[in-house]
Amino acid sequence: MAVLPMKHIHIYGLKRDRKQVLEILQRRGAVQISDDDAEDHVFQKADISVEKMQLEKQAADIRKAVEILDRYIPEQKSMLDALKGRRELPVEQYEKLRKEKDEIFTAANRLIELSGTISECNADIYRLQTQIEGLVPWDSLDLPLSFRGTKTTAAFVGTLPGEASREELRRILTDQAPEVDAVHVEIISTSEDQTCIFLLCPRSDAGPVENALRSMGFARPSFTSDIPPARQTQEWKAVKLGLEQKRRAAREEITGFSGQRVNLKYTLDVLAIRTEKVEALGHLLQSRRTFILSGYIPEREIRPAESALNRRFDDLYLEFEDPAETEDVPVLLENNKFTEPVEGVLRSFSFPGKGEIDPTVPMAVFYYILFGLMLSDAAYGLLMVLGCGFCLRKFKNMEPGMRKTLRMFFFCGISTAFWGAMFGSWFGDAVKVVSTTFFHKTVTLPPLWFEPITDPMRMLVFSMAMGVIHLFTGLGAKLYQCIRARQYKDALYDVVFWYMLVGGLIVSMLSTEKFADILNLNFILPSAAGRTGSAMAAVAAVGIILTAGRESRNWFKRILKGLYGLYNVTGYMSDILSYSRLLALGLATGVIATVINQMGAMGGSGIGGAVLFLLVFLIGHSINIGINLLGAYVHTNRLSFVEFFGKFYEGGGSEFAPFAFHTKYFKIKEETQ
Repeated sequence: MAVLPMKHIHIYGLKRDRKQVLEILQRRGAVQISDDDAEDHVFQKADISVEKMQLEKQAADIRKAVEILDRYIPEQKSMLDALKGRRELPVEQYEKLRKEKDEIFTAANRLIELSGTISECNADIYRLQTQIEGLVPWDSLDLPLSFRGTKTTAAFVGTLPGEASREELRRILTDQAPEVDAVHVEIISTSEDQTCIFLLCPRSDAGPVENALRSMGFARPSFTSDIPPARQTQEWKAVKLGLEQKRRAAREEITGFSGQRVNLKYTLDVLAIRTEKVEALGHLLQSRRTFILSGYIPEREIRPAESALNRRFDDLYLEFEDPAETEDVPVLLENNKFTEPVEGVLRSFSFPGKGEIDPTVPMAVFYYILFGLMLSDAAYGLLMVLGCGFCLRKFKNMEPGMRKTLRMFFFCGISTAFWGAMFGSWFGDAVKVVSTTFFHKTVTLPPLWFEPITDPMRMLVFSMAMGVIHLFTGLGAKLYQCIRARQYKDALYDVVFWYMLVGGLIVSMLSTEKFADILNLNFILPSAAGRTGSAMAAVAAVGIILTAGRESRNWFKRILKGLYGLYNVTGYMSDILSYSRLLALGLATGVIATVINQMGAMGGSGIGGAVLFLLVFLIGHSINIGINLLGAYVHTNRLSFVEFFGKFYEGGGSEFAPFAFHTKYFKIKEETQ
C-alpha cells in the first residue's frame, strides 16, 4: 500500500561495544548499514580482508564437505520438501555444536581428503583400464613389447592399418625388399582396424625390412614394457583391484559421516552470519576508543531499536535525520495479504524510484483479474485454489517468498474459477461430453454470462474494454504522482490531455454505426456524445502539440516535438489492441480442453472407453493447465510491465537490504561467536 518512510540513523559509541551493538542490530534486522562515510585522520575503517578471507575459506571447506555428502549419500526428499522451509535450531543445540566446532572442521577436512582419494583412484583406474584394453590384442605374444631382437637378429613388434594376412605381408615384403631372404612373420591378432604383427629378420637386413614396413604404415606400440603383455595385464589388474578396494573403503568411510550433515549445514549458516558481521565491521568508522555506524532504518523501527540499544548500553548516542531529497533511499514496501503476493513480480521489474508511488495495489487487482481471464476455466481455478490452499495451511514454516508466490496463485485461482464460471468452462465441456458419452443424456453447465468460443467478438470487445480501464488506471496513477509532487502543469499536459484525446476518440467511434457493426455492438452512443468526444479529442490534440515539447524554447522545435508526441496516440491504440491476448489465451485454454475431451470420448461408452477417457483426461488436462498457466503468468506480467507501467512507472529504486541473519539451512535466533 505504501513505500515506508526511511530515516538516517547514526550510532556513536565506545569501540569496546561495537560487536555487541552489531549483534543486536543483526538480530533485529532493521538497519541497512551504509558505507558512504569518508575517512579522515581520526576515524578510519578497519581492514577486515584477512578475517573475511579466513571465514570464506572455512565456509568453502564446509560447503565442499556438504556437497560431498550430498553426492555420495543423497538425502531422501519429496516434492513437497521445498515447502517445509528452514528448520529452527534451539540455542541448546547451538551450545552443543559450539563445543564440537573442532570436530566438525576435522570431519569436513576428512571428507574433502576422502573425496580427493576417490577422484585419484578413479583417474588411476581409468588409466589402467585403458592400458589393459590396449594390451588385449597382444595377449598371445610371449615376448615383451619392448623386444628389439638379439645380436644377430632384428625384431619388429607393432601394428599395420587394416586387416592383413601372413601371406600378404610376405608378398609385400618380397616386392618391397627383394634382397631380403630370411624373414619370419607372425600375426598376433587381427581386426578391421589393425593387424598386430611380430617380424624377425637378420640384423643385416633390418634397414630394408624397416623401410618396407614403414611404407605399409607400420607403427610400434605406444606403450612398451620389459615383461610379456599377458603378465603385464595381470599385474595391472592386481593394481586396479587394489585401487577399487581403496575407493570402496573411502566411500564407506564417507557414509559414516552422514550423521554430520546437520552439523556441517548449521556451521555453514553460522559462518555466513559471522561473515556478514565482519563485513559490517568494515563499514564502521573507528578511532582508538569510539566508533560511528551510519545507515538507514524504517521510521516505524526507530523506537524498538532505540529501546533495545539504550536498555543495553549507557554510553551510546543515537541520532536520526531525514534523508536529502536527492538521495537514493532504499525502498521497503508495506502491503496487506491480498496485494503483498505480487511484490515478487514487482521485484523482478524494479522497485519504485524517487518520488514514485508503490504500484502494488492497482497492479495486484488487475494482475488477478487478467490472469483469471487468460486461464478462464473454473475447474482449473478450483484446482489451483485447493492445491495452494492446502500447501499454505499444511506448511506453516514455509519461506516467506514461497508463501507469497503460493498466495498469489491462490488468488489467481479464485479469479480463474470466477471467470471460468462466467464463461461456462469446467474442464472445457467435460460435463457435456461425459454425460453424453457415458450416460446418453446431455447435461451442461451453462455460462453465467456468455461463452467466448461461440461469441468471440463479444470477448474481444470486453478484452479491449479491460485494456482501456487498465491503461486509464495507469494514467490515473501518473496523475496522482504529479499532483502529490505539485506538478500541476505536468498533470494537465501529460495526463488530462491524454484522457481527453483517447477517451474522446473512443466515445466518437462508439457513436458511429460502422464501428458498432465491426465490433458487433448492440448499442450506439448518441451523435451528440460523438460530437462532444470529437471536440474533446481535438482540444487535447492541440494541447499535446503545444505542450509535448515544452522543454524547448524554440517554437519550431516545440511544434515538431509536439507533433511527434501526438503520434504516440498510435501507441495507445496498439496497447489497447494488445489486450486481445486475453481473448487468444482464454480461447486457447477452452479449445484445447474441448479437443482433449473429444479425444477421450473416442473410445465409446464401454469399460475400455472409460479407461481411455480417464487416461486422456488426466494427461491432457495436466498438460493443458501447465502450458496455459505458464502462458497466463508470462502475458499477465507483460501487460503489467509494458502497457500498465509504461504509463506512469519507471522504477530504479534499490530494495532495503537490512543487516540481519541471512542463512540457507536453518532459522537461527541467537548470534554465534
